[in-house]
Amino acid sequence: MNRIPNILILILLLWVYNCKSENKNENTMQETSNNWKIDFLDEFETFNPENWQDQRIWVNNENHCYVPGGEYGTREVSNGTLKIKVVKIDEKRPCDNFDKHGNKHPDTEYVAGRICSKNRKEFVKGKWTARLKLSSNGEPSMFPAWWLLGAQNNEPPVQEEDENICWPLTGSGEIDIFEHHGDHMKDEFTTGAIVSLGECDKGDWQSKRRNFPATLNEFHEYSVEWEGSDLVYRLDGKEVYRNEGEGDKYPEPMFAILNFAKITDSPMEGEWVMEVDWVKHEFRKS
Repeated sequence: MNRIPNILILILLLWVYNCKSENKNENTMQETSNNWKIDFLDEFETFNPENWQDQRIWVNNENHCYVPGGEYGTREVSNGTLKIKVVKIDEKRPCDNFDKHGNKHPDTEYVAGRICSKNRKEFVKGKWTARLKLSSNGEPSMFPAWWLLGAQNNEPPVQEEDENICWPLTGSGEIDIFEHHGDHMKDEFTTGAIVSLGECDKGDWQSKRRNFPATLNEFHEYSVEWEGSDLVYRLDGKEVYRNEGEGDKYPEPMFAILNFAKITDSPMEGEWVMEVDWVKHEFRKS
């Protein structure tokens, strides 16, 4: 007759213990969240020139021409999201993009969007996050990216006297948060740091970068944060990769870039879209 009350008491004790454990976990999560404070957030209700500017440059032998002002629909804000696109137009057109050696991009039938927060929103370390998706899970020649570059980079636009450091030296270092090369992968992205080899235009693209699965045509949060001396890369808040000891190699202010490139000669029709819900930067509260 006494067994039932004892069982009930045991169940009650287990329930109380579990409740305390859940509350403790919730409190820990809240404390972790409270360690960060947002100092920049763009939810793309409009295109804000105080946050972003168009960037027109020819790099990586890309086949498209970056155009300003959202020409041909290459940069569009609608329904609360930013759309960065590659668009195939009816015929080849002249392109006023130049590479770092002064060579002019040849005429092309592909146009694209690229924006950066250079001289708008630049931060030392902290955490950068963007919530974004692609219009497909990967097609040949697709090369969209969400990444960071040191604020003293000497590539266009050059607007301040100290923008005189060549990639990827300190002051012009690169961190790729999300990159997708459609010629080599589907439903995967690349993340990681570019290692400076100590000379202009010489960087190691392989040793500190890795590929990870993600359903590219669905929204995900892609982030990098400085944790001590490490760079920590997260997908939807979960750590997927870590560059141990690399964080101290990026002491400079960095700005963000969102661009969609066409990287090879593979044909395309219509348009490719990278849709960005929001971008934010956070810093750790002392």
